[in-house]
Amino acid sequence: MDTDLPLIDEHRLSVAASLATTWEALSAWIARTQLGANTHFTDLLGTEPRRGSGTIPELGATIPGFEVTESVPEGHITLAGRHRFSRYQLVFSTSTEAGGTIVSARSYAVFPGVLGWGYRRLVISSGAHGLIVKRMLKQIRRAAE
Repeated sequence: MDTDLPLIDEHRLSVAASLATTWEALSAWIARTQLGANTHFTDLLGTEPRRGSGTIPELGATIPGFEVTESVPEGHITLAGRHRFSRYQLVFSTSTEAGGTIVSARSYAVFPGVLGWGYRRLVISSGAHGLIVKRMLKQIRRAAE
């Protein structure tokens, strides 16, 4: 996975399920929840891409605010996007461990300008982003187990 963006945070969680089951749960969860994006929120932020298309986890598929730019089955899926205040990537990875699978999420982003700085303070520095990502991983674990 190549990125020119700095790492913002990383979270990982053990899942008591096979790699294949966890990958399927991850892919289905992204498609079903669309990472919590809704039309009003994505319109307010001016996200690109704006709407969903294709089938997650296929390369080029989109959900509001994210496009699949890399997808390695049972390995990782890279979702990239941008909006008025940031350019970002969210990378979900899966790997085997004794007794199951590790699922992780790494966030990369830049926040240009004064408005980007403010957005980063509001979303990242406040800890809100980390809490949201941890909740995502727990939901994926529940779906897989």
